[in-house]
Amino acid sequence: MDRVRPSPIALAHQLRDTAAMKVISLSRHCLLLATATLSLLTAVVSAQGVSIQSGQDLAARIDAHIGQPRFAGASWGIAVVSLNNGRTLYAHNADQLFQPASTAKLYTAALTLSELGADYRIPTRLLAGDKLRHGTLDGPLILYGMGDPTLGADASTVDWANQLSRQLAERGIQHIKGDLIADDTYFAGPSMGSGWEAIDLQSWFAVPSSALSVQENQVDVTITPAAREGHTAMVSLEPAGAVPAVVNRMTTSAPKLRNDINLYRAPGDNTLYAFGNIAARSPAQRFKLAAVDPAQLAGDQLLKALARHGIKIQGHLRVLHWPQSSEALRADTSTVAEVLSPPVGEILQRGLKHSQNLYLQNLLLIAGVRAQADAMQGPAPPVGFLTTENWGIRSLRQLLDRMGVAPTASLIEEGTGLSRRDLSTPNAMTQLLAFLAAQSYATTLREALPLAGVDGTLQWRMRNTPAENNVQAKTGSMNLVHCMAGYVTTAGGERLAFAIMLNNYDPPPGSPGASRDVDAIAVMLAGLRADTPASADAKASAGAPQPVN
Repeated sequence: MDRVRPSPIALAHQLRDTAAMKVISLSRHCLLLATATLSLLTAVVSAQGVSIQSGQDLAARIDAHIGQPRFAGASWGIAVVSLNNGRTLYAHNADQLFQPASTAKLYTAALTLSELGADYRIPTRLLAGDKLRHGTLDGPLILYGMGDPTLGADASTVDWANQLSRQLAERGIQHIKGDLIADDTYFAGPSMGSGWEAIDLQSWFAVPSSALSVQENQVDVTITPAAREGHTAMVSLEPAGAVPAVVNRMTTSAPKLRNDINLYRAPGDNTLYAFGNIAARSPAQRFKLAAVDPAQLAGDQLLKALARHGIKIQGHLRVLHWPQSSEALRADTSTVAEVLSPPVGEILQRGLKHSQNLYLQNLLLIAGVRAQADAMQGPAPPVGFLTTENWGIRSLRQLLDRMGVAPTASLIEEGTGLSRRDLSTPNAMTQLLAFLAAQSYATTLREALPLAGVDGTLQWRMRNTPAENNVQAKTGSMNLVHCMAGYVTTAGGERLAFAIMLNNYDPPPGSPGASRDVDAIAVMLAGLRADTPASADAKASAGAPQPVN
């Protein structure tokens, strides 16, 4: 997900009070900043609203926008390419590497559509041996996850545990003489993406990537004040058990006192610490955090569903994680129940519209499993261990080679853009977009992107401009990183692919938000009235002349 890094202590603070503090802080300075803010906003709006008649006019306006003194310490990278004729309309530092943030999800989307296809449905299965006598299964029952990130979170799978239990009951199984095994070893490797930062791992946007994911691997934490001041506040979790241990040091403070709610779980630790205070008679406060062990949670939910359907488990719940292996356990089993995810095209749409990191990371890993299987069946099976993520990135690299994207132009190491080691040039990004626009699944990809002023992460951006209901693009933001890449049709009817990357920028006081600065360029592209002729020279600034493809 597009996100701004939390404070170094990684605490979840009460949002309403934080916002109030910011308002108070700003009010003290508003008289000093009003003039500067008004002039900067006017400049942005002016750049967006004026008709642009030619490619030269476009270049001059973009140059003027990114050349403002407040960007002196920042880095802009921009590439704009016509899908009508392949010409470069504008380029600035287009062959330099930038952190792409969540625009890196476009690489994962390309791999997903190319290798899995939009119609593929991801199964979650119950596996068992054939020793069934008089309603008793003699042996373990294996809940085998294969990477569905929507399990328990989509209308078709929200009742997944009951669906599996019902199918089992319909087979006449009433008693399992063995353990229930929750198995997420389908993915080989750590549960976090390469380069993810430890400080993020308790956060809702950096949940574990598990082959047996459930309810998006998130836990809702609710803090409720006690009835009387001085008493311990209540901390509740949904789903219950999503965090094994909670140390509650939350107190109920005097009414109307500012809330100070802090939630902390150390990386790799199973204990959530809640401390601070919540005012008496104030509304309950809710937060989202990462679940500790999604496979354990899924196993618990299935265990309860089996009981509801009258199916008794004689053994215990066991959970298998990589580097454990279930290969021997699964050797003589078959599928006795199964639920399927929505089509991958729908999963991709939700993942791109809302920048859902779990969805894209799991799709990369599923592609990695398939790439490994294909390689092992080839004439020269590879030797040595690679993680499933490595296999996915290897498959992505092969796809980019077919596109003609140089290895030095796209250095992507996981599926979401959370890693600050992910790097891409703007030119590589537009090459990717141009390739996608020419594929049979081009419409699927475009419809999966946020639409300016309408939905997703662009729902509230670029409204009442030529970009509204026009720009289809993936956003990307982290601290000091602000990006957008996608498609736009100009006022002159020309279809463009663009990548706009702004790195190392923290807006100074009184300046527009960085997203507005990125949006301003997309709006300029939408307002271009001239259809750039194939013979026109492309504009390239701040670097060597850009090649024309």
